[in-house]
Amino acid sequence: MAKMMLEIPDELKGMQGPLQALVDAASDQIDRARRGRRIDYERFEGVAAERVAAVERGIHAACLAALDVDGAEVLIDGELFRRVGRHPATYRAGAGEVVVERSLYRSAAERNGKTVNLVSLRSGALDDGWLPGAARAMAYLLQQGTSREAEQTARQLGRLPYSRSSFERVGHEVGRLYLPRHQEIEERLIENADIPREARSVSVSLDRVSLPMEEPRARSAGRPAKNAPRNPISRVYRMAYCGTVTLHDEEGEALCTIRYGTMPGGDAPTLCMGLASDVLALLAAKPKLPVSLLCDGAAEMWNLLDAEFRGPDFGEVTHLIDFWHALEKLSAAAKAIYGDDATAVVQRWRLRLLNTSGAAKQIQRELSASGMENVRVGDQRPVHEAITYIKNNGHRMDYATAREHGLPIGSGNVEATCKSLVAQRMKRAGARWKNETGEHIIHLRALALSDRWNDAMDLLLRQRHVKVRVCDAA
Repeated sequence: MAKMMLEIPDELKGMQGPLQALVDAASDQIDRARRGRRIDYERFEGVAAERVAAVERGIHAACLAALDVDGAEVLIDGELFRRVGRHPATYRAGAGEVVVERSLYRSAAERNGKTVNLVSLRSGALDDGWLPGAARAMAYLLQQGTSREAEQTARQLGRLPYSRSSFERVGHEVGRLYLPRHQEIEERLIENADIPREARSVSVSLDRVSLPMEEPRARSAGRPAKNAPRNPISRVYRMAYCGTVTLHDEEGEALCTIRYGTMPGGDAPTLCMGLASDVLALLAAKPKLPVSLLCDGAAEMWNLLDAEFRGPDFGEVTHLIDFWHALEKLSAAAKAIYGDDATAVVQRWRLRLLNTSGAAKQIQRELSASGMENVRVGDQRPVHEAITYIKNNGHRMDYATAREHGLPIGSGNVEATCKSLVAQRMKRAGARWKNETGEHIIHLRALALSDRWNDAMDLLLRQRHVKVRVCDAA
């Protein structure tokens, strides 16, 4: 057996045992294979992963300990702090927990101020114990699914051996840190964005999606019943907002989409300001990109967007009602008028809308001439609704001109965002949300779905340089 000498510094001598255990496990596996013994390789994978994790924990223990300074008085970024104690503390990395002894300090200017320690300050630990790499990974799993699913996924991967409640707490802590800085970080992200060479236009869309919320319910009058809840709540549906900024090629096909969202109690006008800011940044990098706004017929959506997308900086902005929403209205009207022949009529209207600029007004006159405007189909008046829809939105239905310029005519990107950003994650059976914690998830999930997670976390969790100097002679 070949022997290799490995010099280990005194600071890393705690790794000797874990390293030896890793080598022993590998040697035993090789020996079993050479002797033709029964092999359970899946079991060995688990053993090897745990041995490697033990080595990793030993590395963290040594490196974290090196961040500590043990002096009676220290200057931290020029401010005097005095030691108030020295105690062990648990830090949590991707491979598990490590215990480090470190000194606690309090500002000399605050008699009962909050204590600090240099291990946490210099490592960027969250909540005084969660190392930034572990916190980033846990937050990513939480935006993907519930804390129970995050815990199970981590267990299968053999990383992040923490409880469901830990995933909940750490994931929301990352969201809590992100929210106050999201505008600053999003501005940095869009400034550094790589615009595809094929990009020929940019579209902006806004939509709403229902979301189950938890709200307090008033108590019934009189004495509460036995075992009645102390703080009764209701599960009610409110409307959250989703917004997208999409770059398109010369055929109007989507190249990439940046997604945003806010809870029902969030600030929709500020969301729209962010959409406008992104577009201005894209125009600064690639001037003369045509800008188009795409929404359904909801007046609120158009009012929110129109308040931001005005002025010469945006150029001539194209306003379009989503083509498929318009066709849906017309299909219901055609069925009420033409019955079994409606399919051919809808196809004729569809081609006219796609190829003729004044098609919407022509179709409106045809609908009015049918004499069916007040005919009811169940509780609806589909012909009246189609006529009203064109009256209110006909000036946003020039699809032929948009197609001539290679602009998109459908708002599918924002509708898909409503499903992926909100519905898939936040409308599970029995789910209910509060605005504050919901904002954590919706913002973090928007980063992940927009392929901006790593860049955003780099900006959010970047450790600031802490200048430290020991004041006493020792």
